[in-house]
Amino acid sequence: MKIAINGAGIAGTALAYWLGKLGHEVLLLERAPALRRGGFVLNLWGIGYDAIERMGLLPQLLELQHHSDELRMVDRSGRTRGGYPSRVLLKLAKGRMATLARSDIATAIFAALPAQVETRFGDSISAIDDDGTRVRVAFEHAPPREFDLVIGADGLHSHVRQLVFGPDTRFEYPLGCHVASFEIPGYRPRNGNTYVAHTAPGRYVARFPLRDDRMLFFVLLRDEHLKGCVPTSHLERKAALTAALADIGWESTTILAGMEPVDDIYFDSISKIRMDAWVKGKVALIGDAAACPSLIAGEGAGFALAQAYVLAGELHRHGNDTEAALAHYHARLGAVVARKQKQAESLVASFIPSTALGVRLRDYATLLMRFPVFPRILMGRYFRDELALPEYGI
Repeated sequence: MKIAINGAGIAGTALAYWLGKLGHEVLLLERAPALRRGGFVLNLWGIGYDAIERMGLLPQLLELQHHSDELRMVDRSGRTRGGYPSRVLLKLAKGRMATLARSDIATAIFAALPAQVETRFGDSISAIDDDGTRVRVAFEHAPPREFDLVIGADGLHSHVRQLVFGPDTRFEYPLGCHVASFEIPGYRPRNGNTYVAHTAPGRYVARFPLRDDRMLFFVLLRDEHLKGCVPTSHLERKAALTAALADIGWESTTILAGMEPVDDIYFDSISKIRMDAWVKGKVALIGDAAACPSLIAGEGAGFALAQAYVLAGELHRHGNDTEAALAHYHARLGAVVARKQKQAESLVASFIPSTALGVRLRDYATLLMRFPVFPRILMGRYFRDELALPEYGI
């Protein structure tokens, strides 16, 4: 079949890999001029880890891991108030977990794409006309083309979803907070391979050491700290972060000074995408476009990798019956993802408590993770996969 995929993040590149391997003619589109670099560091485990292993990319990605020895929670004076060794999470994942940059995962998959996958950067789908037999697609720059299937892999604010399923307001459920991230080269102190985080009521800031003497910063803000004004420009993002973090203590002065020359700050709402169906006619959604569990819930990258494998596998299993293939794709994964999304709202209170008492209780609670039994009691459900990847013979 001829299949267009809009978006070259983890979901889009993974699907292009499997579909290309199965002999389909794939066009992979990305609006950005090149693969995106930097971005969040995530823990990959469970079905996402299994999916990467089936692609044969696990050894390569394990070489690109970012190693963390400890999660340390500190107060405004920098004194340790909570935390636990990283090996606790590795044990919960039964040793099958890797800490990776999102961009490293997408880049590794992109480099492994079969030769018949056509890639186009600096372009995106602008219109879709599905007549039930073929899908006529218009692009922002290239001439129109016809496809058998169109896949939206274009993230939380998916343009394909807006064109075919409706506006974001129908499917996006904000969790009342925003996230920001940026890198500062040569930042000090570094504290070896320790993830260090400080929380003030409604505000969370953490730093994570990367290779090449870079430091990744991760900020969560409850919406009240934006004072009703969500930043849209780079200067507005800097101003919002400065206003929110200036008085929280710890290393805020050093962080804000280091942020000043930074020219790339990610800033977005933390939301879930909930849909009753990921398929409409000959258009399907994958990854965050279909079912973003929210950044706080985690495992979004893992589910994207699993969705790519299952969607390609169902198309392989059902041959020309695309309607059955797409229906089975959603049926296998929809309920599992929905249950994962329900965990997100409770995690907001854990990441960014709204009161000083809540911060202290959360920090003290993390100390329990150092003792046997408590990790499984407190976090075991987040590491429990309800689904094993099906066998498709691909």
